[in-house]
Amino acid sequence: MTLPIRILLVDDHPLVRDGVRMRLEATGRICVAGEAASVGESLPLAHALAPDIVLTDIRMPAASGIHLAALFREQFPLVRVLVLSMHDDAEYVRRAVSLGARGYVLKDAPAQQLIEAIETVHRGECYFSPGLEQLLDDAGSVARSNRSLTPREASVLQWVSEGRSNKEIAALMGTSVRTVETHRLHLRRKLRIDGQAALMKYAVDHADLTHDPLHTEPAALLDLPALGIAPPGQHAQCAPGT
Repeated sequence: MTLPIRILLVDDHPLVRDGVRMRLEATGRICVAGEAASVGESLPLAHALAPDIVLTDIRMPAASGIHLAALFREQFPLVRVLVLSMHDDAEYVRRAVSLGARGYVLKDAPAQQLIEAIETVHRGECYFSPGLEQLLDDAGSVARSNRSLTPREASVLQWVSEGRSNKEIAALMGTSVRTVETHRLHLRRKLRIDGQAALMKYAVDHADLTHDPLHTEPAALLDLPALGIAPPGQHAQCAPGT
């Protein structure tokens, strides 16, 4: 008899988790083995429960599902990550995939689509909601623009997303306000953004992508002790699902 697919559900909204759990378990083929409201809560649960798939939202407290994908790639390489999000932004999809997510499903998709995604990812294949693969193709120029940012420009973009003024950013960088203004100008040119207000909107909309996990040790992305988790050392790998 085939064992049910074991899911670790990560979303900071209890009502969303309840609804997803009820729909998945109604199939009789999927079991929600555990739930977490944050990335920090998901790590010890993954150790204890050895799920086949972690189903995660993007926007959550302290760290995003993008960071979860980076952490799971490092600590639980055999656990497949599937994103369930309301965000259909091409850069979110691209970054999730670049960090090892095996699929991306939109929250407004029919429940049957999510079930199909889980079963497809469990078989070792990838799954995207209709239209998202085209978004990935169209994201190439944006991705190249983001990768062209210098470390200082990326830092300025992060501080812009936090609403910091040029004077505050200059103090953090140990440089002049004029230099910060120059960095902002370069950001607008590289990202093809017209105006400071549009730059602020871009920075806020892409706040979860400001830190680039591709160029950072994933475990360093989170203040793990502050989340009540010991820094990663040697971890047992979860057994793959059957």
